[in-house]
Amino acid sequence: MSGGQDNSGTSRLVNINLDERTVVRRSADVEHERAVAMFDLLEENHFALASDHPGPYCLHLSVQDNRLLFDVRNEADQPIETVALPLAPFRRIVKDYFTVCESYFGAIKTASPSKIEAIDMGRRGLHNEGSEILRERLNGRVELDFDTARRLFTLLCVLHIRG
Repeated sequence: MSGGQDNSGTSRLVNINLDERTVVRRSADVEHERAVAMFDLLEENHFALASDHPGPYCLHLSVQDNRLLFDVRNEADQPIETVALPLAPFRRIVKDYFTVCESYFGAIKTASPSKIEAIDMGRRGLHNEGSEILRERLNGRVELDFDTARRLFTLLCVLHIRG
């Protein structure tokens, strides 16, 4: 399959569920980021299993036993395949991303526009890096475009938030 959009609508996610049991309190900023990522992801995405199971798909994302689980299901919410990724390769980038996000959310209240822009460039760079790591780890199992990977990385970060 090519990396572009599937015009037939089968190589796409139509529903996403986050395992909220792994998440404790989220700040308003984090909750906003989660909501935007979920909305944007459902509006436009490219997601296809490398196996011969056609979509569209429902995705249940969770963290269990230090693994990120992509529980991929059909539109009737019946399990098709689970893809498990170890969380270790993501720990540093997620930690750095959270640190920069905290600086960014603090800066937008008091800092100069140039300082905010500089922090935001760093934030976007880390987000892009995390998205590429996600694509690399899913390679051969799930095909997704860069924008889909970016939004899924946001959700991965949300799942990392613990009390």
